[in-house]
Amino acid sequence: MDQREQFSTKLGFILTAAGSAIGLGAIWKFPYIAGQNGGGAFLIIFLLFTIILGLPLLMAEFTIGRTAQKDAISSFKHLAPGTKWYYIGALGMVTCFILLSFYSVIGGWIITYLIKAITGGLSNLDGQQFESVFNETISNPIGSLTVQFVFILFTIIVVAKGLQKGIERASSIMMPALTILFIMLVIRSVTLDGAANGISFLFQPDWSKVTSKTILEAMGQSFFTLSIGVSVMITYSSYLPKHQSLPKSALSIVGMNITIVLLAGLAIFPAVFSFGLSPDAGPVLLFNVLPTIFSQLPFGMLFFVSFLIIFLFAALTSAFSMLEIIVSVIAKGNKAKRSKASWIIGISIFIFGIPSALSFGPLNDFTIFNKTFFDLADFTVSNILMPIGSFLMAIFVSFKMKKSALFEEIKRGSKINQAIFHIWFILIRYVAPILILAVMLDVLGVW
Repeated sequence: MDQREQFSTKLGFILTAAGSAIGLGAIWKFPYIAGQNGGGAFLIIFLLFTIILGLPLLMAEFTIGRTAQKDAISSFKHLAPGTKWYYIGALGMVTCFILLSFYSVIGGWIITYLIKAITGGLSNLDGQQFESVFNETISNPIGSLTVQFVFILFTIIVVAKGLQKGIERASSIMMPALTILFIMLVIRSVTLDGAANGISFLFQPDWSKVTSKTILEAMGQSFFTLSIGVSVMITYSSYLPKHQSLPKSALSIVGMNITIVLLAGLAIFPAVFSFGLSPDAGPVLLFNVLPTIFSQLPFGMLFFVSFLIIFLFAALTSAFSMLEIIVSVIAKGNKAKRSKASWIIGISIFIFGIPSALSFGPLNDFTIFNKTFFDLADFTVSNILMPIGSFLMAIFVSFKMKKSALFEEIKRGSKINQAIFHIWFILIRYVAPILILAVMLDVLGVW
């Protein structure tokens, strides 16, 4: 019998779910995409999509999970018996498996940089030398695989301990620490000479930079940063007591995610502009540009170490959720099975991720559809699997589940009224599917 654990506290759930959402998407991906798309204009569009798309979809996943109180696949089997809707949960498992396989590669880079920063390996270097360090880091096959395994190993150990003693406990320590360190970093960044230009870049929109690509990227970023479409939030909400307010929890998580995105922008762009560097450096922004900046500041490496710790905490809390969704399906509340499943699945993900880790070294010239293994995995998850999962989730909730039952579940523990519920329902049934479909059509080059 499925004897599921529950979160020990409301705060524990919010911090754990927020930890899943606040990962590389918020801290690594958002700054460089915003930097490439005009800063403030991208931020505003991203925030709008987070409210009209991300929040409703997050609520939809919460509703599925707490209604069924089961894992990602069993939830759909319970709510739609005798149908194939459980394939949505299976799709989420596959997506998380692939996602963690290349996500752990980036996690490994963070560990490498953290070790180098602590041991002085990044001290007294200039911009060109930092670029060389990054290229050496990602192209070293033994080093890349070693730190990727360390990242996966820590994820396995935490998930194997269970919900309360493992994931919730780790997230409850890491998330407050992440926030405190981030605030310290922001204070240092915004007090630099010339920081005002970076603040203006982040908050004063330049609408001339906005294109259809900007709008679609902002929309995709909105649900990428909230872990939507992969059944992670179905899994976490299945551990949620019935008396807890789903709307308040969803708003808290979205609020925390937006806060971290803003903190990331305030930590990075003022420093970038202060030193006359370009904000559109792309994915290497955090590995090349930031250490260049910190190396020129008093106690700069101390601040850079703090940032890397933030970066690592965010990556790990997201990694916990990716492994948890798969483990929960197999273990079904059995603690003995949980430990075994965590190790088997975690090691399998590591093995599957080896080609991604070697994509910048020995397998650099090996491509599929003109993409390396790493790029193909990233593209498949971000631009195909997550949008499909989100689209199907919206269709399932709004057309397969009874509207009255949805209202009753959402109303439990909250004071939500019919008017707000109807707005949410319209967003899920009509607005979300159309917007997600627009992203998918753009990926396919239809327009």
